[in-house]
Amino acid sequence: MELTYKRKNVFAEADDAEIKRIFDYCEEYKKYLDCAKTERESVKYAISLIEKHGYKPYALGDKIAKGDKLYLNNRGKGLFILRAGKKDIAKHGIRILVAHIDSPRLDLKQVPLYEKADTAYFKTHYYGGIKKYHWLTIPLALHGVIALKSGKTVDINIGEDDCDPVFYITDLLPHLSQEINSKTISDGFKAENLNIVVGGIPVGKDADAVKSGVLKILNDKYGVTEEDFLSAEIEAVPAVKARDVGFDRAFLASYGHDDSVCAYPEITATLETKTDETVLTILADKEEIGSEGNTGMQCVLISDILNEIAKAYGANPAVVRAASRCISADVTAAYDPDYASAFEENNVGRVSHGVCMNKFTGARGKSGSNDASAEYIASLRAAFEKEGVVWQTGELGRVDLGGGGTVAKYIANINIDTVDMGVPVLSMHAPYELVSKADVYSAHKAFSAFIKN
Repeated sequence: MELTYKRKNVFAEADDAEIKRIFDYCEEYKKYLDCAKTERESVKYAISLIEKHGYKPYALGDKIAKGDKLYLNNRGKGLFILRAGKKDIAKHGIRILVAHIDSPRLDLKQVPLYEKADTAYFKTHYYGGIKKYHWLTIPLALHGVIALKSGKTVDINIGEDDCDPVFYITDLLPHLSQEINSKTISDGFKAENLNIVVGGIPVGKDADAVKSGVLKILNDKYGVTEEDFLSAEIEAVPAVKARDVGFDRAFLASYGHDDSVCAYPEITATLETKTDETVLTILADKEEIGSEGNTGMQCVLISDILNEIAKAYGANPAVVRAASRCISADVTAAYDPDYASAFEENNVGRVSHGVCMNKFTGARGKSGSNDASAEYIASLRAAFEKEGVVWQTGELGRVDLGGGGTVAKYIANINIDTVDMGVPVLSMHAPYELVSKADVYSAHKAFSAFIKN
């Protein structure tokens, strides 16, 4: 019996075959990252995967039978994936995995287009927690939809193809930045200055001739007018692809690891793990802004679906919820030695040491946190040991320094045992985040173990 606890490095524990599995798995994950930069794209990509495994569309009120493989598409921005098992859910409950598929970004305002100094710009409103200066001088792509009054929806994806133009937010040259340099970051970089350059060729002689030129291009290509932006959802995201990092390619950099790096292992674990348990896998929207709205996890839709499942099995929904278990799959902060003072070294996730469990999140005195029970964590320890999962525990930074929240508390609030677990991320919420490939695969193995045990 080992009396002391020591973290394990996944790469150090793995043989050559396991390392090959890690790298092969992350090649598929990179495809997901590049194709699913927004919540709408994530839903489409996930549906394309699960339909190949026999999953069929479901709507509230449809019949559910044991053995069914179903999915509910929530307004194109959230997804519920159900595999109805053989076991009695009043006794065994439902295995629930939840991750979010929205990421920090810049959203276009409803009246975004304007011209100044012979340049056309889009006005933006940032979404989620960002450092504003991160978004200056990087190539941006525009993703989203424009909904027309006719009922037609126009898909927008500009900046990802090598032949596409990209978009850009300017910064002030260092020769003239003395005043900005003397300010705090929050004072020096203003949200209303995050304006995206979108055009520069005038069309006609009007005062807004450059703006007119941009509108003509949009009308010719997409059949839209300026008024159509009133019913559009267009997101500016980094126009960069996922890339291996390091001479040994141990790391993977990408936009949107938070929380694609948990969503993708959720999907693969659900599709590849054989079990008689009933499994509900959820890809949720709006986590980065508090899980609000009818596509966020505060919506009653999750309770509605659980009630429908219970009804199909002839079970009491309250009894089913009490017997169910959930992993809130969300990223955590990885220890960064260059910023060591932000962490307490014994209680922080470390890259390449496996998926990281956060017993609690919140801020200050665990405010706003679901604090998972010791008994529930012990059951997961046993499952992970049985399946050979390398994992660790951590906190989101030093006490009283900051903190954060996840969807865990909303699941726990309906009487379901829930704990946070996800991949440690370096540079979290930056436009280009960094993870260890070992931790990505560890998440897949952990979620599979949770489903089976």
